[in-house]
Amino acid sequence: MGDISRYGDDGPGPSPFATARARLAADRADTLGRAAALSRDFDGIVAANALVAVDDEHDPEGGTTAFERAHVAALLTQTREHLEELDRALERLEQGQYGQCKGCGAMIPPERLEIRPAATACVGCAGSGPRRA
Repeated sequence: MGDISRYGDDGPGPSPFATARARLAADRADTLGRAAALSRDFDGIVAANALVAVDDEHDPEGGTTAFERAHVAALLTQTREHLEELDRALERLEQGQYGQCKGCGAMIPPERLEIRPAATACVGCAGSGPRRA
């Protein structure tokens, strides 16, 4: 799937390029929706907190609100990073480099790309590198 032809083969069904593009586009649309929902949640937390007199020392909900805000902010950051990964994967697809492992140069198995469409490493290289949180 790495050296995907933009025009695919003449066989029946969608080309590998079209399948990869559709998978990336679907993941991107889902991720954009998640980012929008998280942004609304974050804005709601901030707005609700602004309506309350802030006295962190005596506010029993202060710690919970701060944790909730930090948690949603972290999820939003992860979501935005995933969007960037998907955009880079789309660029690799356009350049004919999609599905090629950045570590060893081998082809990433299609099964891995089905699960992680933005993957840049095969299972072996991903397992030997630094772990992502």
